Amino acid sequence: MKRLIALALAATFALPSFALLSGCNTMEGAGKDVQAGGAKIKEEARENKKY
Repeated sequence: MKRLIALALAATFALPSFALLSGCNTMEGAGKDVQAGGAKIKEEARENKKY
């Protein structure tokens, strides 16, 4: 019985931890995408300057 409770507690804490870690990777990827988009906009702005 104690082993079952220990396993349930481990799963309760491990699963959210994995979800948070994968969320960090997702946010890092999204940040890189936004950064790349900003670089493209900046490049286009430089190319189309009138002065």
